[in-house]
Amino acid sequence: QVQLVESGGRLVQAGVSLRLSCAVSGTSFSSHCMGWFRQAPGKEREFVAAVSWSGGSTYYADSVRGRFTISRDNAKNAVYLQMNGLKPEDTAVYYCAAGEREQAMGTILNPSGPSYWGQGTQVTVSS
Repeated sequence: QVQLVESGGRLVQAGVSLRLSCAVSGTSFSSHCMGWFRQAPGKEREFVAAVSWSGGSTYYADSVRGRFTISRDNAKNAVYLQMNGLKPEDTAVYYCAAGEREQAMGTILNPSGPSYWGQGTQVTVSS
């Protein structure tokens, strides 16, 4: 059974940095592309970032490109989201997500793409 567990979310002030982590178990982690999504109150879940199996390819939403960095450590079965220059509009529940084994990264760039989801971690950015 594939399990994803996020951590690292908290209340921060605008402008600071924060790193989210997602621990993955129950599968061959290095065979899955991984992504981060977020959902703000009253809004639909939206794509934030994705990384390929090897970590060699990444993709970002326009709203976070240049501020956020996704990375993975296949030895630790973990994926990370480094968030710099946080803004109040980044406030949301952040979800870690995984595609099926060997699913292409380009197919998980919207909420209907991933097959596996974590429970989410709350990030609140105060102005």
